[in-house]
Amino acid sequence: MSENYIVSARKYRPASFSTVVGQTALTHTLKTAIKNEQLAHAYLFCGPRGVGKTTCARIFAKAINCEHLGADGEPCNECESCQAFNEQRSYNILELDAASNNSVEDIRNLTDQVLVPPQIGRYRVFIIDEVHMLSQAAFNAFLKTLEEPPHYAIFILATTEKQKIIPTILSRCQIYDFARITVPDIVEQLQHICQDKGVTAETAALNVIAQKADGAMRDALSIFDQVLASSEGNITYQAAIENLNVLDYDYYFRLDEAFLTGDVPQALLIYKEIRDKGFDSLFFVNGLAQHLRDLMVASTPQTIGLLEMNNDIAQRHVKEAARFNARFFYMAMDLCNSCDLQYRETSNKQFVVELTLIKLCQLMGGTPLQQPAQPRVQKITAAAPTQAQQTAPASPQPAAQPATPQPTAPAQPAPAPQAAPASSQPKPQFIPSTPQPAATKPIAAAPRILINKQPANAASDNTPKPAAPSHTTQFTAEQFVGAWKRYIEQNPGEIILLSAMRNSLPQKVNDTTYLIEVENTAQVEAINSSMTKLLGFLRQEVGNDMVALEIKISPKGVSAMAKTDREIIADMRQRNQEFNKLIDDFKLTLN
Repeated sequence: MSENYIVSARKYRPASFSTVVGQTALTHTLKTAIKNEQLAHAYLFCGPRGVGKTTCARIFAKAINCEHLGADGEPCNECESCQAFNEQRSYNILELDAASNNSVEDIRNLTDQVLVPPQIGRYRVFIIDEVHMLSQAAFNAFLKTLEEPPHYAIFILATTEKQKIIPTILSRCQIYDFARITVPDIVEQLQHICQDKGVTAETAALNVIAQKADGAMRDALSIFDQVLASSEGNITYQAAIENLNVLDYDYYFRLDEAFLTGDVPQALLIYKEIRDKGFDSLFFVNGLAQHLRDLMVASTPQTIGLLEMNNDIAQRHVKEAARFNARFFYMAMDLCNSCDLQYRETSNKQFVVELTLIKLCQLMGGTPLQQPAQPRVQKITAAAPTQAQQTAPASPQPAAQPATPQPTAPAQPAPAPQAAPASSQPKPQFIPSTPQPAATKPIAAAPRILINKQPANAASDNTPKPAAPSHTTQFTAEQFVGAWKRYIEQNPGEIILLSAMRNSLPQKVNDTTYLIEVENTAQVEAINSSMTKLLGFLRQEVGNDMVALEIKISPKGVSAMAKTDREIIADMRQRNQEFNKLIDDFKLTLN
């Protein structure tokens, strides 16, 4: 009959401090305290699950009773005390599971055991696992014994939730915080186990197991046994991801190619392939966000150490990250974060993920992210006056303040005004100020916003002298309107901007300048916020880098802004007789 099978988590449980994985600094401190005989009466070992808290407590208990302690602080495993411990027959070590023995009566039984001195060795060690599960009354019953135990009694408390332990217990213990075990450390330990078992394993497969364990060595060994059971002595990367239902990172690298080229159909097909394999969409989004984060830290030599993966896969991330710029990573991670938040609330979850992939494709492949070759200055000018305005007397206005149009005599705005010359004022203006009504309540001239290029060394006569553009292809108004409509079709998510663009098609001012009329300042802000992207698209479509846009608030919108409350009420009374009768019947007034 073959030997009974023992799971790896028990078979390869460390028996000495040197075999504890990932806790080098902590085990060194414990060995030094043992060698120097500087032992405390109470210890608290806290940290995540499966990182070696209870294991270190047992090794510590064996070492302090070892009759032939090594020079490095390790137990000899040969003396009577060590052999009794290894064979689980030592009376000097008593373990209590506080998860199932958390009452006052259980603690009183423990304190009674404290009164019995050791028969072999110098110390009796009491290990209380999951100590945070003790009740409040049990904690209080334990306080006096924990503070003043016999000289031969040492308490080691272990917990995964230190914050649940009362402060009076914490103040009586030396606290040791165990760290999560890193992926490289777990992979190295699994490689040693594979050699001992005579198993071959791909490094990439062990890396998947280590990442799935999330810093817990015990979990890694359990997952390793699961994969090994189905691999017949040869653990491959493909077998590991299929057995653990892990999404292959090759899918993410294929998506990188789609993002670089702006290939929206390919990105959507990859996402469909992932869904067809049974992966949850939220799991995919979180995995994509982690992949983008890994690429971001791999793009800078100073942060490569933040990658929790083996060297081969890390080098692949470094090579892939070099193909992107830093701004892409920041914007892409923000899109994934927004998708994660919206996914939990939306009813059409597939649509949210697909929309995010479309936006990610546009970051690099749709619209260039690089800064434009020449600076663009935004400026607000007043509309050209009509003949009536030219003859009406008006106070002179400073030429350097075109951003806020001053009220003039009532007149209709010119149907096709020409752009005013670019000002030499250095600070660009983005949103027109709301005109204030004059004493006679005239209707202010419609403000216009000119988006154009201005050279840095403009002449003193304010005559614009732009640098020679790289593309000056002639184009028609129909071609420009066609490019305008294509932008609307390709950017469905910009609601306010698209509303303004749909309601007003551009009107030609000259060969390269086009005018659009909007209804309010909110639409002005929406266009200004996307101006770099919009102009870049239009210039690329028509092949001319001198394309400029003027934004003008329609006379209807300006008139609405210029009216006072009384004028609005008067207008409503004139157009609505029922509203007028209501005011008269109740004798309502406007304060």
